[in-house]
Amino acid sequence: MAFFVPVAWAWLARLPLQSPFGLVLVVLGTLGLLWCVRDFYVSGKGTLAPWAPPQKLVVVGLYRYSRNPMYVAVAVILLGWAAAFRSAGMLAYAFAVVVAFHLRVVLDEEPSLARRHGTAWQQYTRRVKRWF
Repeated sequence: MAFFVPVAWAWLARLPLQSPFGLVLVVLGTLGLLWCVRDFYVSGKGTLAPWAPPQKLVVVGLYRYSRNPMYVAVAVILLGWAAAFRSAGMLAYAFAVVVAFHLRVVLDEEPSLARRHGTAWQQYTRRVKRWF
């Protein structure tokens, strides 16, 4: 989603790289994403895979600032690709992905986390914003 679609899009459409700054965003988003994956494994004792989610609520690292830093990181990556290729289509794709993330978080993930982690989740949501 964050790499295959934009890279394939750029390659198939033969889009030239127009702004190296966009690649800085791609790198920063990727580093944030990898940091979160590490925290899921080390602190949460789980993975990104739905069949092996974190056993413990992850509240360290970037999760101290956002309840959904992985989604934020993917959004930064997608915005980076759109900027790098100055592509309105990729920007629209990024927007659609962000809307899908928001709906998934509000309708599925947060209710599930509330059931699974109870009071710890409620306390966490009072301290940390959903996105920023």
